Parts: sequence; C-alpha cells; structure tokens
Amino acid sequence: MLGMPAGELALFAAMIIAGGIATGLLAGLFGVGGGAVIVPVLYEVFRLMHVPEEVRMQLCVGTSLAIIIPTSIRSFRAHLARGNLPVAILRRWALPIIAGVVIGGLIAAVAPPSVFKASFVVVATLLGFKFLFGTGHWTLGSQLPTSRVLMTIYGLVIGLYSALMGVGGGAVSTVILTLYGQPILPAIGLSAGAGVLISLTGTVSFMLAGLHDQALMPPLSLGYVSLIGFVLMAPVTSLVAPLGAHIAHALSKRKLEVAFGIFLLLIAVRFVFSLIG
Repeated sequence: MLGMPAGELALFAAMIIAGGIATGLLAGLFGVGGGAVIVPVLYEVFRLMHVPEEVRMQLCVGTSLAIIIPTSIRSFRAHLARGNLPVAILRRWALPIIAGVVIGGLIAAVAPPSVFKASFVVVATLLGFKFLFGTGHWTLGSQLPTSRVLMTIYGLVIGLYSALMGVGGGAVSTVILTLYGQPILPAIGLSAGAGVLISLTGTVSFMLAGLHDQALMPPLSLGYVSLIGFVLMAPVTSLVAPLGAHIAHALSKRKLEVAFGIFLLLIAVRFVFSLIG
C-alpha cells in the first residue's frame, strides 16, 4: 500500500473514511459496531492491495473488530449518559460474550469466507423481518429468563456471531432483549455496551490467531489486524457515533424498529450478491 500511486492511495482513504462515517452513524443509531459496513469496504481495499485470498477475510474481520473499539466505547458512553444501559444484564452476559468471541476467533481463523457470509444472510434476514413485520406477538416472554444456563447460551451466541462476522453484536443482542419485552432504547444501549467487550476481546484474539500467517499480511499489520485500516477509519467512526445516538432518541419506537429492519435486510442482500458473485 505504501508503494501505491498517490491517486489510488487517496481513493482507498476516501473509501475508508466514507465507510467510517456510515459506521459511526449505525453504531449510535442501532447500537451496532458497524462491521457490516467495515468488512466489505476493507475487503475491496485489501483485494486491491493483493492480500492473499486465504487470509483476506480474516484480516477484514480482525481489522473491523479493532476499528469498532473506539466507536463502541463512544456509543456506549452516549447511551449510558442518557440512562439507557441495563447494567445488571450486561454483567450477566459479560463472561459468556467474551467466551463466545474467543471461540469465534479460533473458528474464523480456519473457516472459509462463505461460512461467514451465509451465516450473516440467514441471521440478518430473520432479524430484519422480525423488526419490519413483527408485532407484540413476536415474544418469548414478558421478562428475561432467570435461567443462568439460557442466559449463558445467549451470551455465547452473541459473542460467537460477532467474532465470525466482525460486528459488534448489536443485531442479535437487541433482538433477544426485545423478544423478552425489553424496550428498544435500553436494548440498543446494552448492545453498545456488549460491543465494547466484543471488540476488545475480538481484536486481541485475531491478533494472536494471525501471527502464524504474519508473512502473508500487508505492511503494518499485527496478526489479522491491519493497523493502517484501524488508524484511517477508527477516528471517523468514533466521532460520528454520538450523532447516531442523538438521532435514535429523536425517532419514535416504531420508526426505529422499521429503520433497523431495513438496515438488516440491506446487509443480507449485500452478502447474497457477494456469495453468488
């Protein structure tokens, strides 16, 4: 990358910055880390940098998790300041989420890219339809389960999903909470808090997992994390995240649900085209 013409380098930087703006808005608006935007942007950048196919997707996912760190922290703080963070639930999920991320990092290091994409299509489609067409009948209960085992499983699923997709876990955690009768804004706030745990744990996991492939990495990379991608995108996403949180509080509950559903279905369509392309 350092040896590329100035025009191409400027184009790469512009793509990453544009993706960073979209990522920051999504992080604050929906409590998601924005990996669904970051990963495809980075994939094209790394393709043009001639990063080998066998490590390209892992590098995208690991770098995405690193970029999400400051974004998730700012989104988390913005929702916390507005009183939207159910701290007790976050504490119950903390260790299972971390464990799920570590497991996901190990799987992501060896699984083919199609596994990540297909999984994302299924999950995003189901969740998107739930928010677009679901009503009060789409529930699993009026309150979160008291079963420690079930809550642990939910935390593991959130962490595993996030590590495989390079996302902050907001989509799954938000839906789980709303299916149990939790209001959408506190659910989004908790998702932002979970994103902090996921991004920090995931970044370290992917750095360590990629050390054996260090020779295949582009310049200024540590394991499956590109420090160049992190430096260019992270500041933008971090600065824009509070604006997304502000917009979330200006929308009605139903408008926020519809926007979230459309967002998820657009992600699913993007990955479908990626699989068949």
